[in-house]
Amino acid sequence: MKISRRPALSEDERLAALGRLLTDTDTPMRLRVAGVIVLLYAQPLTRIVQLTVDDVLHDGETTLLRLGEPASPVPAPAAALLLAYIAERDNMNTATNQASRWLFPGRRAGRPARPDHMSSRLREIGIPVAAARGTAIRQQLLELPAPVVADALGYHDKTTSRLLREGGGTWSRYAAGDHLRSPSGWTPHRLTDG
Repeated sequence: MKISRRPALSEDERLAALGRLLTDTDTPMRLRVAGVIVLLYAQPLTRIVQLTVDDVLHDGETTLLRLGEPASPVPAPAAALLLAYIAERDNMNTATNQASRWLFPGRRAGRPARPDHMSSRLREIGIPVAAARGTAIRQQLLELPAPVVADALGYHDKTTSRLLREGGGTWSRYAAGDHLRSPSGWTPHRLTDG
């Protein structure tokens, strides 16, 4: 995935926008959810609109969003918003969309929302998508090794490594690969949805 070289938001601006989307009930829920996914997971809108309700895994306590492998945990406030949105998705009332699995169903039957339309709507509510993505991915790279971020968010590892170098991150000695085999005897817990 390509990350824009446009000026990023500051981390404070990203967190303020995230807080606003989580609490502002005057903003349409679909824009709030799309904006939260951009601000938390640095996803492009072309990818966000391709998500389905099946990409949201919920076991009663934990909510995960399948963007890469493994699926990414969704923090409690964002999970509550996401689950409420799924229960009340718009564009579902027409006969052609009633069984839609798209997380963001479009107005046309069987099609997801248009990313360009979603982008302009997010800009209208103060979420500059490209700048928000840049800040979100760089924050992820400050907290996690580049290969982990690449796998979890569906980025190419060369992209995350380049962004890490550009940002002066500290995870330069992390060994990529399958770490599920160690420590000896440890078995990862797989979450099933339902």
